[in-house]
Amino acid sequence: MEAPGEGNRYNAKGAALKFVILLGAVSLFADTTYEGARSITGPYLAILGASGAVVGIVAGFGELIGYGLRLVSGYISDRTGKYWTITLFGYGINLLAVPLLALAGRWEIASLLMIAERMGKAVRTPARDAMLSHATVKMGRGWGFGLHEALDQIGAMLGPLIVAGVLYFRGGYQMSFGVLLVPALLALSVLAAARLLYPHPRAFEVGSVKLESKVFPKVFWIYLGAVAFIAAGYVDFPLIAYHFKRVSIVSDDWIPVFYAIAMGVDALAALIFGRLFDRIGISVLIAAALISSIFAPLVFLGGFYFALLGMALWGVGMGAQESIMRAAIAGMVSMDRRGSAYGIFNTGYGIFWFLGSALMGILYDISIPYLIIFSVAAQLASVPPLLLVRKEPV
Repeated sequence: MEAPGEGNRYNAKGAALKFVILLGAVSLFADTTYEGARSITGPYLAILGASGAVVGIVAGFGELIGYGLRLVSGYISDRTGKYWTITLFGYGINLLAVPLLALAGRWEIASLLMIAERMGKAVRTPARDAMLSHATVKMGRGWGFGLHEALDQIGAMLGPLIVAGVLYFRGGYQMSFGVLLVPALLALSVLAAARLLYPHPRAFEVGSVKLESKVFPKVFWIYLGAVAFIAAGYVDFPLIAYHFKRVSIVSDDWIPVFYAIAMGVDALAALIFGRLFDRIGISVLIAAALISSIFAPLVFLGGFYFALLGMALWGVGMGAQESIMRAAIAGMVSMDRRGSAYGIFNTGYGIFWFLGSALMGILYDISIPYLIIFSVAAQLASVPPLLLVRKEPV
């Protein structure tokens, strides 16, 4: 419950924007931490004696758990109403597991910490997104989620660059993980400040039109189906990087630069598409799907510059997925069910991303043209259900 006299804090001009920026800063420092770590966890496991199969299994299992657990986390968030508690707990596990990797002397321990990091992210994401949805109703949900995603991706660029700098100066893997303790503590500090300043985020949405249905509307499930097609057809960057290395389109030094460029485009696209979503609705996601669907032939068949253009289009799609997709859900589902909705959404997205990635990995070994056809076709298959969603108010 909101404490007496607190209403003015949430109704004050710019309060919602400040809250979104605070959570965006948390995501910036958090992404700096775990995206920096993820850029070197593969070779780190190899140094500790893990086989290639172990690296693949740990990465895949971590992602599967990281998405599947969101279903449970979202449900618990709604049932208990402890959104802040769950968010703080999840971020604690998510971030502190990273610097502890510096102390892992065996690949088994490092593997457990990597999986723990993904589990922490799974625990906190639905509750955090539910709180963001309350604040963004005042400023435009597309703009709010887009701004959050843009700050998030700044961290995704900084983390790998920081690690690259440590390794360049021969700091080693353990020092790289140790350095990431700094952004981890900064993220937790900003998160604690946001909790103290805005302990009742639901107050941002008091007075707005509420959806009272206790079940998810039909449009939510149609929307989830459309998103499943997009997730299944989106090629994961490790496979793209593997291709660049294998056919020598891009040198080793340029591969992380390509990824950083994609993350920069991701941040910019999130801001632009977020603004457009508030004006024209779900149509902008259809446009983003059409634009990004052509990245696969560019990155897998093109030379250096076409591959770079393909990565930019890949970033466009990622920016849309991480901003508009979350923003749309807030308008479909009642306040009391949003944690569960984000949990279901993230779980479905993760499962189809995993299945699509596994299939495209197999197709890559069989025929790259088959991979491209599947990727493009799956993304374009999202357009018809999105057109149905467009007819519904969001």
